[in-house]
Amino acid sequence: MGHREDLLDGAKRCLREKGFARTTARDIVRESGANLASIGYHYGSKDALLAQAYVGLMEEQAEHFDWEAGAAGTAPGSPERIRKVLKTVLESFDRPDSVWHLSIEVITMGDRFPEITRNLVAAQREGGRGLAALLLGLPEESLDDETTDTVGSLIMVLLAGMIAQHSLDPALAPTGDQLTDGLFRLAGGPPAQER
Repeated sequence: MGHREDLLDGAKRCLREKGFARTTARDIVRESGANLASIGYHYGSKDALLAQAYVGLMEEQAEHFDWEAGAAGTAPGSPERIRKVLKTVLESFDRPDSVWHLSIEVITMGDRFPEITRNLVAAQREGGRGLAALLLGLPEESLDDETTDTVGSLIMVLLAGMIAQHSLDPALAPTGDQLTDGLFRLAGGPPAQER
């Protein structure tokens, strides 16, 4: 691997161990075996490198899950599909390789990391597009902007709340069943279990 890839891998290790706020450029250099000047040369700044490392970690985490298998046998947009997808997401919070906690750090300290926040906005929209496609049972590339900006935004807001509640007290965090029933009650229908 070259310095660019070494730096990215080093930054990922630092994020897992220390998070954003406690990771220094020297930490990344120590983890990567690269030199300090190579961060600026390859990424422009430490924050830009950390943003790219975070996106990479989230992509790696998503690849570990067989999201479709979790939703298999359910009708697109159905309460059962929503329930299964939310259950899969909630279960992912407790995995040893989970990096969801980094999302909370970005949210709470976003003003300290403007470059990271800027770089993650597009990634968040694409994450919403992917989850919306899964919930609706459609190919991701077929989703239009309106669906991404409604269904995708809703699921990302829900995901952020799920991460926050789970971080505060996993025992009191809602289940996938509770969240699904709440969504359907909010939409004016009976609980999803009664459909």
